[in-house]
This record gives sequence, C-alpha cells and structure tokens, in this order.
Amino acid sequence: METVIKKLRRLWQDATYLELIDRSEQSLAKLLGLVLLVVLVAGTVQLTIGVTAAVLQPDTPWLGSKINAVLGDLLTLLIAVEVLQNVTSYLRRHVVQIELVLLTAMTAVARKVIVLPPGAENKPELLGGLGIAVLALAAAFWLVRSVNIRQPPARTGPAIRSPEQDP
Repeated sequence: METVIKKLRRLWQDATYLELIDRSEQSLAKLLGLVLLVVLVAGTVQLTIGVTAAVLQPDTPWLGSKINAVLGDLLTLLIAVEVLQNVTSYLRRHVVQIELVLLTAMTAVARKVIVLPPGAENKPELLGGLGIAVLALAAAFWLVRSVNIRQPPARTGPAIRSPEQDP
C-alpha cells in the first residue's frame, strides 16, 4: 500500500505530471491526424469518382449548382488539409499556430460565401454576418501577424517544470 501511495505522489509531482500530459496530447494529436488523413483520402476518392462520373455523362450541366457543389467539396477538402497542417504543426513545435488557425477559418468563411445557394442575396443578415466574420478574421490575422513579426512566440517545446520544488 505504501508503494502505491509513493507512486501516486510521484505522479502528481509537476515534472512527472507535465510529462504525462505532454505525451497524452501528442498521442491524441497523432490519432486525430490519422483519422483526418483517412477522411481526406476517402473524401478525395469520393470527389474524384463523382467528378469522373459527371464528366463521362455528356449532358452534365457544369455551370450552376453542379460547379458550386464541386467547388464546395474541393474547398472542404482544402480546409481539412489545413486542419491536418495545424495538427502536424502542433506535433512539430508543441504550439498552436494561431495564424494557421485564422487562415483556416478564413478559408471556411470563403467556402461559405462561394457556395451560397441562389437567393441568398435576399438575406442581408446572412451576407452582413459573413462580411463581419471576414473582417474580424482578417483583423485578427493582421494583429497576430504584426505581433509575431515583432516578437516570435515564446513557447516552442513541451511544458516544463516550474523552478519551485514540488512538496
């Protein structure tokens, strides 16, 4: 019983605990990356088959809703690639790159604007909201970019123990 208590106390010491948390974060990020990679491959295969089938049918109307659907699917895959880059960047540098997250969000909003259905121009609240989202993301990106140019991010490695000793 005493050895179990000693092991638990050692686990709760800052250095051991932070190491456990860091390893867990890395394992989860790797698992998410693999799941996302499977989704990307499946989505790409599905899109390729769909476009190939549509091209082989001579009466496929490419202008209009069909091209919007294909562009929406392509942009969705691009967003998934950007999210995968976020995950791999986290694994490499142990830091979330906010610039990349903001660019991914801007791509998602751009996708929404591109695939708006016909008649969306009659919804000023939707268009205004998307415009505000684009402006807010662009402003946030500019702020983060200007700060990062002047001062690079401080954290570039796994969490470390503070100088104070554990009790």
